[in-house]
Amino acid sequence: MIEWYKKVVFENYANFKGRARRSEYWYFALANGLISILLIIVGAILGGIFGDAITGGIIGYILFALYTFATIIPGLGVVVRRLHDVNKSGWFYFVALIPFVGGIWLLVLLCTEGDQGSNQYGTDPKNNIEEINEIGKVELQ
Repeated sequence: MIEWYKKVVFENYANFKGRARRSEYWYFALANGLISILLIIVGAILGGIFGDAITGGIIGYILFALYTFATIIPGLGVVVRRLHDVNKSGWFYFVALIPFVGGIWLLVLLCTEGDQGSNQYGTDPKNNIEEINEIGKVELQ
């Protein structure tokens, strides 16, 4: 999970081209959620340390807001690449704005297996020849 998170946030920070596997998107979403919960807990702990829930809550909120701001672009990038994997334009992200069904439709797209083989957005990330060549090799350290 950490490797996927590092790949999305640090290596593909503002990459809106290509395709992303379901695992790349969902590991990023999981790590994002866990870090957000951790920041909320830190805010509650700081509230206990300062003896004031309001002060701790404000500090926790500031940490959470800074983290959210720092991950907006990588989050958009991975969603766009995930939509590319199912052969949809990145603009299709705005389908979530349709009341009631838009969010469900987007969730279904994010859970759908990507196109096999190449599509207009790039090669299939699951069909990585390099990964196949690495099977069975022992890495010496």
